[in-house]
Amino acid sequence: MEQFITIIIMAVIGAVIGGVTNHLAIKMLFHPYEAKYLFRKRIPFTPGLIPKRRDELAVQLGKTVVDHLLTPESLKRKLKDPAFHQILLRMANDGLEKVFTTKQTLAEVLDAIGIKEAQDKTKNAVRKLVEKKYIEFMTSKSGESLSSLLSEGTKQKVDQVIPVIAKQICEKAVEYFESEEGKRRLERMIDDFLMKKGMLGNMIQMFLGNTKVIDKVQPEIIKFFKHEGTSELFESLIEKEWKKLQEKTVDEAEEFIGRETMLEGIQSIVDRTISVDTLFAKPVSELVAPAHSYVQKVVPVVVEKAGDFLVERIDSLMSQLKLEDIVREQVESFSVERIEELILGISKREFKMITYLGALLGGIIGVVQGVIALFIA
Repeated sequence: MEQFITIIIMAVIGAVIGGVTNHLAIKMLFHPYEAKYLFRKRIPFTPGLIPKRRDELAVQLGKTVVDHLLTPESLKRKLKDPAFHQILLRMANDGLEKVFTTKQTLAEVLDAIGIKEAQDKTKNAVRKLVEKKYIEFMTSKSGESLSSLLSEGTKQKVDQVIPVIAKQICEKAVEYFESEEGKRRLERMIDDFLMKKGMLGNMIQMFLGNTKVIDKVQPEIIKFFKHEGTSELFESLIEKEWKKLQEKTVDEAEEFIGRETMLEGIQSIVDRTISVDTLFAKPVSELVAPAHSYVQKVVPVVVEKAGDFLVERIDSLMSQLKLEDIVREQVESFSVERIEELILGISKREFKMITYLGALLGGIIGVVQGVIALFIA
């Protein structure tokens, strides 16, 4: 009985020594975090293995990730995987659906993504573009006649519309002078004229007697504008002015009208044609609605082409990314406490098993030592 107790005691002692030794060895992987000194001499095994070799660990982890984990071949397989392709397609469709159904205006969306004062910037950009294109056009056409800038079709249309304009002038004149407003206006003009002529005006009044001058002049003016020859006269005058205008050069036209006036006129036309304020006030869904069906057809093709593009360039891309350096820098930025948490989080169970294994081996060795001691005794 005494011999059996001796063997048990030896086994317990061996188990404790083995378990504590392994547990201490595991702790020494991480602790202490810094070197310890005694009488200005560094104590052996300080700092722990991981703190001491952290830089080497970072380098090796970087190489391991690049050489064995995130390899170009593994990424290519993932990109070519039909299941992954479907995930990308679903994500793209979900993102686009949000765009096609959003109630946010273009201004709100741009502001949300950090593009400030987009509306004012767009207006300024349009104005600068119009001014630039105008200057380029005027420079390239300098010295040329206005006639050379007009197409034959445009000239023919103007020639065809001149008789219509002349006729409308006469019709509007007749309509105006037949109206009470026109009659009053004409009467004032005649009275002013006669007053300025002094004695001559009085003589005309005496000659007409009680009849007003306006009653004599108005019918004649109306008759004048109704006469066919008047329309032909206006037509001839307009045609002459039209021909003179065509003979003028671009530079003469600009000088006559003024560059600033020309630019303001063009800007006004552009503003009416492309209303930036209206554009930015519209919901994005309304702006992109016409392209909805087209985008739905194109998205699968774009996703597939994007995948092929990445597969073809993944080697170069990974080389440019320098993943090894990224991993190394990230690990180097970790504190030793953080590295300890990461490793223990992964291998805590295994470390416990190592401790238990040490205790088991220590116990077995204790039993063997006890048996040997009994035989020697």
